[in-house]
Amino acid sequence: MSRITRFGVALILGLACLVAIPVQATLVHAADTRTAAVRVLRYDASRAAEFRSAVDQAAQIWNSSVSNVRLVAGSPADFVVLADNGWPRAQPTSLGRGTVWMGRQATAEGHNPLRIATHEIGHILGLPDRRTGRCTDLMSGASAGTNCTNPYPNAAEKAEVQRNFAGFAPAIDFGEIYVDSPERVAS
Repeated sequence: MSRITRFGVALILGLACLVAIPVQATLVHAADTRTAAVRVLRYDASRAAEFRSAVDQAAQIWNSSVSNVRLVAGSPADFVVLADNGWPRAQPTSLGRGTVWMGRQATAEGHNPLRIATHEIGHILGLPDRRTGRCTDLMSGASAGTNCTNPYPNAAEKAEVQRNFAGFAPAIDFGEIYVDSPERVAS
């Protein structure tokens, strides 16, 4: 083989390696980033009594609404869901952690249990009450009235959760108990 041919072959192989290595490294890096970006939150709804099914459905709604958070039933739990006779409320202690109370008072007054569960989990995901009165706003809570059964977060609420879990500061105060009772809803 001539010197020029050997040089040409070496040059082509060298260029092929330079192209292949960064592409492979980029693909591995992209896959690692995608995997690392999803935060799995475990919830314990074993004490949610008759609301257990609504809590599991609410978790699935959030799972289909955002891509960087995944809610799964299990322990140790990041947040716990309890049933009681009061008004529904949530106490986020940090992003993705806290306690949700599925109060029977709201369902006795006609509020939808699935909407309540999705709304209260929204607090755990860093969303505050907004009390807009619009049924399309999940975080409007009780201000939307008992006829509202929409359990789905709107585009802005989804985007806010995505931002929260991407490292932005949530618009809630951790440690505060969020109660969206009719007494707290502005007319």
